[in-house]
Amino acid sequence: MRVLVTGGAGFIGSHVVDALLAAGHEPVVLDALLPQAHGVTTPPWCAEYDLVVGDIGDPGVVARALDGVDAVCHQAAMVGHGVDPADGPWYAEHNDRATAVLLAGMYRAGVTRLVLASSMVVYGEGRYACQLHGIVRPGGRRAEDVAAGRFEPPCPSCGAPLTPGLVPEDAPLEPRSTYAATKVAQEHLASAWARQVGGTVWALRYHNVYGPRMPRDTPYAGVASLFRSALERGRPPRVLEDGRQRRDFVHVRDVAAVNLSALTTSPPDPFTAVNVCSGEPHTVGELASTLAGAMGGPAPVVVGGARPGDVRHVVASPEKALSLLGFRARVGFTEGVAEFATAPLRAPALTTA
Repeated sequence: MRVLVTGGAGFIGSHVVDALLAAGHEPVVLDALLPQAHGVTTPPWCAEYDLVVGDIGDPGVVARALDGVDAVCHQAAMVGHGVDPADGPWYAEHNDRATAVLLAGMYRAGVTRLVLASSMVVYGEGRYACQLHGIVRPGGRRAEDVAAGRFEPPCPSCGAPLTPGLVPEDAPLEPRSTYAATKVAQEHLASAWARQVGGTVWALRYHNVYGPRMPRDTPYAGVASLFRSALERGRPPRVLEDGRQRRDFVHVRDVAAVNLSALTTSPPDPFTAVNVCSGEPHTVGELASTLAGAMGGPAPVVVGGARPGDVRHVVASPEKALSLLGFRARVGFTEGVAEFATAPLRAPALTTA
């Protein structure tokens, strides 16, 4: 199978390309090599395959890349919370307009199979239950509550404490950051395209992906990369809130494996979303402590506060991905974090002090 992988030189995309090659498929690798994610030179792992440097927002580039392609694995995106709301046009250009250009190109080329890299950020806050009111959707956290160290969202009806649970794929979508809003828009664009052209879409809602080739030393990097960079400088990882916020950390090789399954499996509906997670939630503080232990570095420091638009708990069930795609995460948390402690990362051209 000939598969176009957008963002194929990047963190997740390059592992997808590796998985395709190992399975005997023919990847077509397209990447804009944005400096926020890459260094000034082509990543060394790209030496194993042909890389087309180009922007998926360019219809001509997309048309050439789609020649003879059977399916598309769309990994290219601007990720992370960004720096401030001024990043909004940048996110919309790279995530949403570029996706629309790609979908239009697929229509013209007669390519009807898409695997879309989505994200758990589309949910906003996770799933919560109140003893009195059942499943509820808490509102955004107030700045005064965060400043006072009240991080758990209360019941929006009675103010009582809530019990966090697992987010199902049919939960309402409620983006709380610019990046999250663009991922929701990507899903909607892909869903409409599938129904208009008779195509199929797997929307893979990644949870916190970590592993080799993560970008480092950039405000757009993931929390695992930020913690490791601090430890390499001999500094303790700085953990926001109280460190007890729960996430699901899934290894990038597992994410590549589920992409391969999606590319070779027909979804039950034109648009099908699945959570891609390990099924074993851990706290952010636990990640920092485990990584510090693996690197022999200083213990984390809990600093309070929270990033604007960040949420308290987001964990989900892996059952739908197991049922439909046969996917179960194989890399355990302790094993994966220990490997990550010394794994090669990407040094971007834009760095922080």
